[in-house]
Amino acid sequence: MDKTIDIIGVPIDLGQSHRGVDLGPGALRYAGLAARLQQLGYPLRDSGNLAVPVRDMVSEQRQQHYRPAIHQVCEAIYQAGRDAVEAGRLPIFLGGDHSLAIGSIGGITHQQPAGVLWIDAHGDFNTPSSSPSGNIHGMALATLLGQGFAELVDVGRPGAKLAPQDVVMIGVRTLDSEERLRLRASGVTVYTMRDLDERGMSAITQEALERLGHQRRLHVSLDVDALDPMAGPGVGTPAPGGLTYREAQLLMEIVADSGRLCSLDLVEINPILDHRNQTAQIAVDLAVSLFGKQIL
Repeated sequence: MDKTIDIIGVPIDLGQSHRGVDLGPGALRYAGLAARLQQLGYPLRDSGNLAVPVRDMVSEQRQQHYRPAIHQVCEAIYQAGRDAVEAGRLPIFLGGDHSLAIGSIGGITHQQPAGVLWIDAHGDFNTPSSSPSGNIHGMALATLLGQGFAELVDVGRPGAKLAPQDVVMIGVRTLDSEERLRLRASGVTVYTMRDLDERGMSAITQEALERLGHQRRLHVSLDVDALDPMAGPGVGTPAPGGLTYREAQLLMEIVADSGRLCSLDLVEINPILDHRNQTAQIAVDLAVSLFGKQIL
């Protein structure tokens, strides 16, 4: 393996309401992510954790859903992602909540575009006017497509970081009412759990890669709540009826076979809600499959 993997921790819990997701980077490291990737032959660089304001220290931002602090962190994530790609490395962003994708996907597309596989139980396609909660992690994808708070849309560089045809969503099963309408009209390809049930993971993944065939590079943004809670219980917003362990593994393996992977988000692991670090261990299993681990 010639490219160095760059592990970038982002212990952000500002984009949602459950405490504990900021412990996700530590849980993933404890589950052996670095050693497992090194066993595949990758040189590895752990950049540590980016600085994230403690929620209690920015309590005056509560009514703004911590938007100024999220903007500050996403600017740093953007620069870290940009630097990693420009140095020829493969960045893995360890979350933390999914708001970090505003920075990570912005940064890795600074010089050239990429297709995005957004693997998630939720749409993350709300805007400030459509969101029932106001939580920023539920607006991350819409923000990347140029819709939402201007200061978040403009993180790193002005305007949208993705076009609708650059995104394929897999595993969606929980949408807010307005969000559903917005997503239908967006032009983003969405494969729901019904699609997966009817057609199977192999066919869906192959089709997703074909739909992103116009982009040479692929970023995977994996929210572990895409998994069924029986497999991955340590998440703040569990939704029954998600991906099985084997379905998620097959998805990772097929993407790995494409040879197009350029970067990864691993987000929304909450060790406080987990059972013996089970969810982080599964996330590590999926990550090493995505980076090329094979059964035989």
